[in-house]
Amino acid sequence: MNLPLIDGSSEAHLSPEIIPVGTRVRVKVPASSANLGPGYDAVGISLAHFDELEFTRIESGLEFELSGEGAEDVPRDETHLVVKSMQRAWRAVGLMELPGLHIKAVNRIPHSRGMGSSASAIVAGVAGANEMLPADVRLDDDAMLQICSAMEGHPDNVAPSLLGNLVISYGDEQGWHSLSVPVHSEVLPVVAIPDYEVPTKVARGLIPENVPHHEAAENSGRAALLSQALSAAPEYLLPATYDLLHQSYRASAMRPSAALVADLRGQGYAAVISGAGPTVLVFARGAAERAEVTEAIRRAQQREAVGFHEGRRLNWRIEEVNIDTEGVMLSREDNAF
Repeated sequence: MNLPLIDGSSEAHLSPEIIPVGTRVRVKVPASSANLGPGYDAVGISLAHFDELEFTRIESGLEFELSGEGAEDVPRDETHLVVKSMQRAWRAVGLMELPGLHIKAVNRIPHSRGMGSSASAIVAGVAGANEMLPADVRLDDDAMLQICSAMEGHPDNVAPSLLGNLVISYGDEQGWHSLSVPVHSEVLPVVAIPDYEVPTKVARGLIPENVPHHEAAENSGRAALLSQALSAAPEYLLPATYDLLHQSYRASAMRPSAALVADLRGQGYAAVISGAGPTVLVFARGAAERAEVTEAIRRAQQREAVGFHEGRRLNWRIEEVNIDTEGVMLSREDNAF
């Protein structure tokens, strides 16, 4: 379908009745980590850590049944990010009026921690809304990528949640483009999630407008190496995850996380800030090294630089997560009542 996706509108106008009452769609959407060191705003990876949502077409109204991470803090009206994303997808095909909708969500992706919670919400809304439509008016995968990227501002988190695997993205005058690349079986991620938040806007505001030419040039080489290290040559993961563009500038907003990255990299482990932080992501090589990384994080928590933030003891949640290879998963049930 050729649709004007950026403004989210279509010349056609569809009735909400195009989605029959009783239509139910279940969505399982993965977390993501962006940047991965030097791949700033261009590289992301899909992690097998999922939010699960269920959308049911009801007669009228907007109903919420929310639980899990951040459930108490999100709005329960049309300003909810998932609802806004669904509306954006529907408006792209000409459905301008929000149908009656019941939303059930179990959130497991932490908010404001650098694991793509907002991107996952956008992907869940767009993909779920699309699945509720009749097959002949649905958006294709590229159209969904354009809408999700426009809402998020760039594709580095939304593309992995849509497509799975390692995803490399770029933009041109035609829009956004993303390539999904399988990750080497030896690469096993570990995430260390602290109990403090760093808003993405704050983290982005710390990055300077200009960086020295030699740093940009070196970072380009590391970014080029990164895709090869993750897909085919994991022995290069440590040098491939070295960054000069953003992590050092953001360190003041997440000192314990920066200290943990430095500690782990000093021991030879490929540690990075996940997205805008403060979660730390480590790419271990094989099960034995993954166990080593987990123990190294536990030890590092005992150090004041890693274990304390603004005068209080931190709680670091350590999770051994796998690479997600599927991206967003959908199932549809008609006549659910």
